Amino acid sequence: MSNRLFQGIMHQMRETIDRTIGVVDETAAVISCSEPQRIGEVNEYLLPDLSENGDLFVRDGYTYKPLSSKGKPDYTVFVEGVDEMASKYCQILAITLSSLKQYYDEKYDRSNFIKNVILDNILPGDIYVKARELHFNTDVSWVILLVRVLSTNDISAYDVIQNLFPDKQKDFVFNISESDIVLVKEIKTGIESKDLEKLARSIVDTLGSEFYTKVVCGIGTPVVGVKDLARSFKEAQVALEVGKVFDTEKTIVNYDNLGIARLIYQLPTTLCEMFLKEVFKKGSIESLDHETLFTIQRFFENNLNVSETSRKLFVHRNTLVYRLEKIKKLTGLDLREFDHAIIFKVALMVKKYLTANPVKY
Repeated sequence: MSNRLFQGIMHQMRETIDRTIGVVDETAAVISCSEPQRIGEVNEYLLPDLSENGDLFVRDGYTYKPLSSKGKPDYTVFVEGVDEMASKYCQILAITLSSLKQYYDEKYDRSNFIKNVILDNILPGDIYVKARELHFNTDVSWVILLVRVLSTNDISAYDVIQNLFPDKQKDFVFNISESDIVLVKEIKTGIESKDLEKLARSIVDTLGSEFYTKVVCGIGTPVVGVKDLARSFKEAQVALEVGKVFDTEKTIVNYDNLGIARLIYQLPTTLCEMFLKEVFKKGSIESLDHETLFTIQRFFENNLNVSETSRKLFVHRNTLVYRLEKIKKLTGLDLREFDHAIIFKVALMVKKYLTANPVKY
């Protein structure tokens, strides 16, 4: 594409600049020129001179200027002559073609477009136009996985994920911060949550077992077309934040499976504080020691079954009943009653939420 883009400029400037002008690539092959018959020529003697610092240089009666000053340039402009005017022409051409190439890349680069969509850097009305220009299928389903690096070594998690999903037409991988990596994955329509979690598991396990990099992964909900990718991205962010508060042991958190935790996360903190004051007597929840809280957790896990819980805790049934009576005396809630158990469970989650004070998106 760049070849045709550059050749159009060469054709337009041929009359204005009364000299031979053109562009060579990193192999010293002429890819566009005001003399079209020279396209395809390769000057191997030019290779050692292809500068990496972006400076002008002269060779065999021509002045050259790389388009980029960072790293080895992909393209270098040349103008016939070694005088001051050739130098000026060369620099003007380099600036013009660099700006044009940057604009073209931004306009037609699919990855950059997807990144702008999920970060809300593009107007909703423009999404349809750009998606059509870049030939995105509006019927294709996508999902966003947000991978957050918790601890790492010298291995780049970004490179690993990119290698796991090499199809640049269907999968897009990019960094949005030092620790957060986004995977925009094309999926089959109607894919189930367990399949998405299996996909996330493959990423987490590969990074953990093979590269000793600890990560957590948030999964947004699948969307059709690219217009709702920003929503899926925000959901993946929320999944990670909610998981950090309520499911600290989980390495994979699916937005679809957050349950009541998602509701609590969206509540104002003032409302949460009011709820706790209404449910618990002053200082009652703070008076519950670690052993009591552990007993409550096991009681909930065993569906409020006293006999089963006492068996799992290796304590006598009467001992468990005594502990439950103690909780009732402290808080006024009898966990053996379903309604009281629900209130207590929600209150504990609200307390955890207020303590964590998570970042909201």
